[in-house]
Amino acid sequence: MGWLDGQDGQAGRDLTVDARPRVTCVLLNWNGWRNTLDCLAALKESSYPHFEVVVVDNGSTDDSVARIRAASPDLTILHTGTNLGFAGGNNAGIRYALKNAADYVWLLNNDTRPAPDALSALIGKAIMDGRIGAVASVCYYADQPDIVQIWAGGRVNLWIGYSPNTDKPHEDAWFHWLNGASLLLSTAALRDVGLLDQGFFLYWEDVEIGLRLRKRGWRLAAAAESKVLHKVSASTGGNKRVMDRFATSSGLRTLKLHSPAPCVAMGLFLMIRFARRLLRLQFSQCKSVWQGVRDYREASSTLAGAAWKRPA
Repeated sequence: MGWLDGQDGQAGRDLTVDARPRVTCVLLNWNGWRNTLDCLAALKESSYPHFEVVVVDNGSTDDSVARIRAASPDLTILHTGTNLGFAGGNNAGIRYALKNAADYVWLLNNDTRPAPDALSALIGKAIMDGRIGAVASVCYYADQPDIVQIWAGGRVNLWIGYSPNTDKPHEDAWFHWLNGASLLLSTAALRDVGLLDQGFFLYWEDVEIGLRLRKRGWRLAAAAESKVLHKVSASTGGNKRVMDRFATSSGLRTLKLHSPAPCVAMGLFLMIRFARRLLRLQFSQCKSVWQGVRDYREASSTLAGAAWKRPA
């Protein structure tokens, strides 16, 4: 694809250097140094001049930190000490960005390869309206780079917990949530609505913060010219039982926080998830769904009180 050849697109020429906001790019690493090094190499080709890359090591148990440090001695690496999940790990990077007066935070999965003008396109869209709180890229499959994986984000049905993404273009107002694989967040919006909700470990974090931004009057937007290759499911290895477990617990939390009728919605959500797996004789995945229910109950007990309020 031509957009990986290192040539700037129009989005990279729309802003003067002095007008460009400061951006902190956050890469979350968990035992994935190979992906992280590939992503860092792609970021070195970025056409955008005012950004800093921060790697958050999320409690890796391999030699990730040593490998990354050897390849990039001057890189800022933050250490969580333990695996805090997607939300907790990225929040460490977001806090760093806020402390260092960044205008935007670019959450970028370490299993991605952004085009050289991907960040320029995100910023170009973001500065069009001061009420745009988040902008997402268009992600393509890394092994099929002409096929769209997710066109920026999707919508969610808060009665049954169904949140499909789209691979087709839509107007910005259509989106309920934006894909966290390549997501630019305004720090002004984050100071208003709070950080990612650490009640989530994996999945639905991007859905929840999208809903929260919209509730507070912030707009979501898609940057069609911001193109990113994504390897998909690098953190779970495509293990459907692991995915079922975390998607269940996170779906329940989202409905608890945002559904107009949480108890009804949570019941319908679980009924549909169990029914689909039983009809397909996927009994091991039914067990994973039940484990997700248990995770949700345990987390809701641990996080009772302040954690159910706006994440800070």
